[in-house]
Amino acid sequence: MKLNKFTNLMVIGLVLCVAAVGCRKKPVGVTDLPGSRAGKVPEPGSAPPVGGNQPPVSTTPTEPLAGTPSNPADLHAGWIKDAEALRSQTVYFDFDRSVLKPGEKPKVAAVADYLKANSPKAVLVEGNCDERGTEEYNRALGERRALAAREELIRLGIDSTRVDTISYGKDKPAVDGHDEAAWSKNRRDDFVVLSPPGK
Repeated sequence: MKLNKFTNLMVIGLVLCVAAVGCRKKPVGVTDLPGSRAGKVPEPGSAPPVGGNQPPVSTTPTEPLAGTPSNPADLHAGWIKDAEALRSQTVYFDFDRSVLKPGEKPKVAAVADYLKANSPKAVLVEGNCDERGTEEYNRALGERRALAAREELIRLGIDSTRVDTISYGKDKPAVDGHDEAAWSKNRRDDFVVLSPPGK
């Protein structure tokens, strides 16, 4: 009888130990940002807000990050910027996405053609988002959008050293407003022509 009680206590203790230790699982709500290691938990409060009349924003990247290493930040320091030359080639994105839509790819091809015809020039791809989501999330999403256009330009034959990227997140809206009409114009990549000084 004493042996049965002892065995039962041992089994219960073992079950409780296993339950307390549990299995290692991937944390919920992880946001993989450019340059971060997978599995790193974001800072408290960095998840996008949910509620109100705004749709929720996912906290994980919807597409993989581009693979070509970015240029050094000072590669085109001092070059002359022209934001108007390629303004008509602005690329627009779907909500919470960084994949180039098929209808937008001809615009990127036009940018590639411009760069091929103007060999000393480079381009800065500016990734932008609408106002929804946190600052951190939108910076990362804007960077993924800029990288998507950069990778397409490289695929079209433009040397990677001629394509810089920057993310403004939600800091540079093209249109003011708090509805889909404004948001759809703010989810974009702008192309800024970079010319060497004195040319």
